[in-house]
Amino acid sequence: MSESVRALLYLAAAAAFIVGLKRLGSPRTARSGNTIAAAGMLLAVVVTLVDAEVSWTVLGAGLAVGAAVGALLAIRVQMTAMPQLVAAFNGFGGAASALVAGAEFVEADGLDIPAEILATMVVSVVIGAITFTGSMVAYAKLQGILGGSPATYPGQRAVTGALALGLVGLSVWAGIEGQAAVFWASGGLALVVGVTGVLPIGGADMPVVIALLNSLSGIAAAATGFVITNSALIIGGALVGASGLILTALMTEAMNRSIGNVLFGAFGGGDGGGGPTGGQVRTTSPDDLAIALAYARRVMVVPGYGLAVAQAQHALRELAGELEERGVEVYYGIHPVAGRMPGHMNVLLAEADVPYDRLLDLDDANTMLARTDVVLVVGANDVVNPSARDDASSPIYGMPILEVDRATTVVVIKRSLSPGFAGIDNPLFYREGTLMLFDDAKKALADLDAAIEDV
Repeated sequence: MSESVRALLYLAAAAAFIVGLKRLGSPRTARSGNTIAAAGMLLAVVVTLVDAEVSWTVLGAGLAVGAAVGALLAIRVQMTAMPQLVAAFNGFGGAASALVAGAEFVEADGLDIPAEILATMVVSVVIGAITFTGSMVAYAKLQGILGGSPATYPGQRAVTGALALGLVGLSVWAGIEGQAAVFWASGGLALVVGVTGVLPIGGADMPVVIALLNSLSGIAAAATGFVITNSALIIGGALVGASGLILTALMTEAMNRSIGNVLFGAFGGGDGGGGPTGGQVRTTSPDDLAIALAYARRVMVVPGYGLAVAQAQHALRELAGELEERGVEVYYGIHPVAGRMPGHMNVLLAEADVPYDRLLDLDDANTMLARTDVVLVVGANDVVNPSARDDASSPIYGMPILEVDRATTVVVIKRSLSPGFAGIDNPLFYREGTLMLFDDAKKALADLDAAIEDV
């Protein structure tokens, strides 16, 4: 393959990455954007392997195995497991970048490596290694293998800081001297830093961590692109790195937290910590709630991770359809950090064919809430906790929330009064205008749908 043809095909692949990324910015076009970007990546992989004179048999076998694995994951992995799957993808991406850069270092076999190439090798190996082990820890936390609570110990911050400084020193040394022992030592220490960096981060901050690790995997890939002189890898990695950093900034802004506080604050009580602080709750039944919903003018649904756990998105769509047939306006208020990964709720509702124009972001939802008759909170907790607005002593004080308590009536569907990832109680549950429906989300929504049919 001539150099000009290869450059042209890589340019086409890069254009597909850019167009795909742009279309990922809206739920309406996200599916086609993902397809376009995937096609671009397929083109880049094929061009690279053909240029390397890999046989068509090996190329076809690789594509077949990869397609089979991808199809199996798409079919078998539940939406509740999507965050940990994304974390694993980030980790494998970082590992791949580190291995390619490491292989190039081995192939040099003691020869003089240009300073700029040596530096990018070190960057790729170090960032790729951090991304790999950090993502595996994030996966283990999300999968429940490790607890969701921050794992801290006396002097933890000092140890983490010392390891980070040591890694910087080793990396600079490896980039200047190019000694094999120092090079591999920096990679090994990076593996440790990835573990120690993510272990102290609680489950409440996992969406931010996933976005940051995604960015790091892109940066590692871009660095590897410079190592092997692959323009498609450079452009694709730069796009992932930049978009991941932007997303990380948006997520921290949505939580009113700094990235430093997320990484070193050991925030959140995980899945279990802390029970209710007290107060009287008012319960309701599907039959009573059906009347309020059927005669409402506007209803807003606020989904949370509990909706994903119960796999209740389709039951919710059926209920919304029944209400819409009665002339009720149904909207969905989506908090930026609802769920366990960026965009989790948007993907979940898109799977159930919820109309895109009914999905409202934080600001639009809050504007509409004061004019909403009934808010249906399904499995959400911290993102609707009024303590973030009213209680200066609360650990989530200042975090923008969906102000559901501004609506006429709030109905919360939960299994119990257990706290969310932040590990704190929610005074919304004891508010005079709040009704609690204690049940599995899928069953509760199905019962509501049946009850509305009889109204």
